[in-house]
Amino acid sequence: MQMPPDHAYPTHWEADVVLRDGGTARIRPITPDDAERLVSFYEQVSDESKYYRFFAPYPRLSDRDVHRFTHHDYIDRVGLAATVGGEFIATVRYDRIDERGLPAKNPDDDQAEVAFLVQDAHQGRGVASALLEHIAAVARERGIRRFAAEVLPANTKMIKVFTDAGYTQKRTFEDGVVRLELDLEPTEQSMAVMRGREQRAEARSVQRLLAPGSVAVIGTGRAPGGLGRTALRNILDAGFTGRVHAVNHAFPEDVRHLEPEGVPAARTLREIPEPVDLAVIAVPAAGVPDVVRDCGEHGVQGVLVLSSGYAEAGVEGRERQRALLRQVRSYGMRLIGPNAFGLLNTAPDVRLNASLAPRMPGAGRIGLFTQSGAIGIALLSGLHARGPGDGGIAGISTFASTGNRADVSGNDLLQFWYDDPHTDVAILYLESIGNPRKFARLARRTAAVKPVVVAKGARHHGTAPLGHAVPTVRVPDSTVAALMRQAGVIRVDTVTELIDAGLLLASQPLPAGPRVAILGNSESLALLAYDACLTEGLRPQRPHVLPSAATPEDFRAALAEALAGDGWDAVVVTAIPWVGEEGTASMGGSEGAALADALRAAVAADPGKPVTVVHLAMDDLAETLAAPPGPEAPHAPQEPTPPAQRPTPGTREWPPAPPRPPAPGCAPDRAPAPEARQAAAPEPPARPRPVNIPAYPAAERAVRALAEAVRYAAWRRSAAEPGRVPEYDDIQEAAAGVDIERLLDRLTGDVAPGRSVALPPADAEALLARYGIHTRPSLPAPDPDAAVRAAARLGYPVALKTTAPHLRHRADLGGVRLDIASEAELRRTYAELTDFLGSPEELRPVVQSMVPRGVDTVVRAAIDPAAGAVLSFGLAGAPSQLLGDIAHRLIPATDREVTEQIRSIRSAPLLFGWRGSQPVDTAALEELLLRVSRLVDDHPEVVAVDLEPVVVAPHGLAVLSASVRLARPPATTDLGPRRLPVY
Repeated sequence: MQMPPDHAYPTHWEADVVLRDGGTARIRPITPDDAERLVSFYEQVSDESKYYRFFAPYPRLSDRDVHRFTHHDYIDRVGLAATVGGEFIATVRYDRIDERGLPAKNPDDDQAEVAFLVQDAHQGRGVASALLEHIAAVARERGIRRFAAEVLPANTKMIKVFTDAGYTQKRTFEDGVVRLELDLEPTEQSMAVMRGREQRAEARSVQRLLAPGSVAVIGTGRAPGGLGRTALRNILDAGFTGRVHAVNHAFPEDVRHLEPEGVPAARTLREIPEPVDLAVIAVPAAGVPDVVRDCGEHGVQGVLVLSSGYAEAGVEGRERQRALLRQVRSYGMRLIGPNAFGLLNTAPDVRLNASLAPRMPGAGRIGLFTQSGAIGIALLSGLHARGPGDGGIAGISTFASTGNRADVSGNDLLQFWYDDPHTDVAILYLESIGNPRKFARLARRTAAVKPVVVAKGARHHGTAPLGHAVPTVRVPDSTVAALMRQAGVIRVDTVTELIDAGLLLASQPLPAGPRVAILGNSESLALLAYDACLTEGLRPQRPHVLPSAATPEDFRAALAEALAGDGWDAVVVTAIPWVGEEGTASMGGSEGAALADALRAAVAADPGKPVTVVHLAMDDLAETLAAPPGPEAPHAPQEPTPPAQRPTPGTREWPPAPPRPPAPGCAPDRAPAPEARQAAAPEPPARPRPVNIPAYPAAERAVRALAEAVRYAAWRRSAAEPGRVPEYDDIQEAAAGVDIERLLDRLTGDVAPGRSVALPPADAEALLARYGIHTRPSLPAPDPDAAVRAAARLGYPVALKTTAPHLRHRADLGGVRLDIASEAELRRTYAELTDFLGSPEELRPVVQSMVPRGVDTVVRAAIDPAAGAVLSFGLAGAPSQLLGDIAHRLIPATDREVTEQIRSIRSAPLLFGWRGSQPVDTAALEELLLRVSRLVDDHPEVVAVDLEPVVVAPHGLAVLSASVRLARPPATTDLGPRRLPVY
């Protein structure tokens, strides 16, 4: 194990975390400079807490204590502190001990004694639980595998911290003291507990931003207009139910109210006598630090920075943005922005429009997140045009547009929407993904209970947009899209498609399959819908064409028949203006309204299948379907149901999905904090839900949205029965770990930190063999005689191949000669190869025994610094190299996922008997993929595995060439203790 120099400060242990109540704290190592902070912290701890820590009255720390608690070697003695506003609120330390409980003398001792102390004012916020996660990660990094803690029986809070952590533990009672021993190896339960705490904390932090009790707009102009005054006006016009304050240091001293708005006015936050939950900052960037300091000192929970001049302005602005984030987090606050567009919450008991949107959107079931303010405006406008008003088909629940998203991001909104009872569909427009690994994890969990629709901009630009400092993703956008699909994300390309898919998913039940019934009064329009269904991979039935003069009652009857039938999973209704008795088209508003009522009546009577409408020149029909139904309009029946079992997605009742899984983690502390329960919006009383039907002006748009729903529903069904990661008895995980550590010590001595090294072929083959992956042996052939000896050893027939990098796997260039049956043929082939391609020194030829004929494939695994570990599969040669026909899955992959992966490439028919060929052994191929996945998942030091070609025969397979790269594992962004990202 590599150890740093004694007393080297480990900066990678620093982390910002979200606590149980939604506030933040900074965790960092304690240093000798913290002596005064430690003394001040200890003075604010109650005598009872001191007694619990030291088992005796201990009113003050001696100088010796202060020195001991602030001087650490960061190996055998480590101390961490949680800070808010630069001051300690909690500490934890461990000391390595031997088996007798004495200070360790041997660096191989793997046990440490751990102790916590939390300031009384911050107890109950989850500070100790967060510190335990981080100190445990530090201990594992330093070779410590077990924690021991002695706790007084009366200290139930501390005992609960240990017992709820999810680690394997042993508990004994002796001499009036509870002794706890924790095995620090992460378990499925400990990871679930950590993920559950993360979800609840981050969701609570977003909830505090979206439902503040009071808002202060700092930078409100004295005259109408301007950024601050506009934001204030929008908050008031939306009917915000909380308290609003206008703040501007330039207000005259005698001004107490801002007119004509009539809101309280103050020169600084200090003049406001009550708490402020959300501060909307609209001052020049140079003045923001002073405002943030005032917010922190006043106890503000979150800041929304509308001001520009940050990372989007260049290098200087980027540093200004990083300083802003550090300052905001130092006070335990969350940050929206900078350069943000704002926040919206349409809940009737909140009515918050803290944004630059001049109009409050209608209330509905869609959650919306954008990074771009311009796209935010486009989405809000587009939704308003498709269904204005509360209860309309296009209403939203919450909206956030975070600009440079230095802190709060789409990941945070996914945490909030996961169990938000007012959101049925999550729509996100992303220009960059700061933590793709976490995004995929959160999206997969959220998609299991409600649809997640994503459009990603800047896909082909090569860099993140200005203002977005994110890790570089090395994998192409096609790979990111594939990984999103694996996580259940509905990936679309345009803002229009975002709206189209969101409207259908928010208003319709999920289809049970791909069978589509098409009906309408225009054969041409029905055929367009039919063709669009085939293009999208759906199974349309022969269209039911009504007469051109069909009445609303004819439509109702036809739709009712389609909904009642068992042969269809969804219905597409097409409509054109019907022809009157005089042969003229009828386009009046009354006809469209009548048709809308007829369609709603049919759906209300049988609401089990999704219905979508395609219309031409019938805007009145679309507007009527989009508007909130009137009190006399038909409604689908709905029984009172608890939030966890409410039908999702959509606004009608249909056969309910399985009960929603709880937020990850089964820890006893899983219930939200009392203040979170009090702040949560009350559950609205059960009532009949309105029948909303999405309407589209083009068949292609309607069918594309329906196809996305079909694919998502299929993913939901498969996700309900997830695959498993198989166990193989012949895998030698521990031995492989020893080999990897030995190889790293031998090969990385002169390699820069973070760089990987390629294993020599023999070492790569030996490591792969530990996981049951056996490479067909090849022998070097530096001259013809060596080639003949190698062939004699392996047995004829053989293959002669070059291994030079520029010719590797290039059979098309003549670098591979097969089926060599004799010594004479081998010598002749060797001469031809070297005469045509170069000297043996350049070609590095090898001899390999022949394998049964089959299909050449390629299997790869690589760790992307942002996306995580990715398993890739394709056919070798042109399909993968020229056409990019490669399928990707996140590691660890399950048996179900690799089965789908093999079948998802376009050239997959070649594996299954295309045009009369013999099918190959895909079961063996699936096992190989699972073994590679296990290797990379078990050992993060393995950063790349390349098996090419893998010849898959009708019975079995052969790995002809393999390479492996190793590197010291970096600090992970999503596999270690929870932390907020820093970009």
